[in-house]
Amino acid sequence: MRNDLSTNGSRLVCIRHGESLWNAKSLWTGWTDIGLSEKGKKEAETACNNLSHIHFDIAFTSTLVRAKETLEIMKRKLRIETLPTIEDASYNERNYGIYTGKNKWDIESKVGKEEFIRIRRGWDVPIPQGESLKDVYNRVVPAFKKNILPYIQKGSNILFVTHGNTIRALMKFLENIPDEKISSVEIATGEVIVYTFSKEGKIVSKDTLQITPLPT
Repeated sequence: MRNDLSTNGSRLVCIRHGESLWNAKSLWTGWTDIGLSEKGKKEAETACNNLSHIHFDIAFTSTLVRAKETLEIMKRKLRIETLPTIEDASYNERNYGIYTGKNKWDIESKVGKEEFIRIRRGWDVPIPQGESLKDVYNRVVPAFKKNILPYIQKGSNILFVTHGNTIRALMKFLENIPDEKISSVEIATGEVIVYTFSKEGKIVSKDTLQITPLPT
């Protein structure tokens, strides 16, 4: 992926929230409202690197505190505290149902590696009392089309701070990733992905930014 953001056009900057307290313990979090760890707060600051030259017009985030906290840290770091922001539950993380709060590696040891990967990263793998990635896709993509795409078509720059599976679902839509290949898509906490769009709403480029340490 390129790291040159000089191309003109609307930008959608997708960022996974920083590490949460449950991420640090390898617990499935889902809809549980858990805040950031100290590492996660630093990741939120570090995510601002290479973004200071972008004029953001609006931000979108979920209703979960770890995403909102990441966004607020970024807004302070980028000095855009007054940026209009929309919170929407459509962008919440995947509901992990019966696995919520359980240690991922304990589950892997019980069900085996292959089944664990299906549960964790598969496309249409149901979880009792929870959601599949397909379910997440079916709420994220309509919300994107209705609320975010019009800003892209107007040439606006959007800051989209949400969750790993939210971004994976949107990536599947934007990049037309096949069902069988979406399981290989991983997004680290604090990772920054920038899509540049034409006026017609077509992707011109995708950039995964190189994150460098913040100055002390």
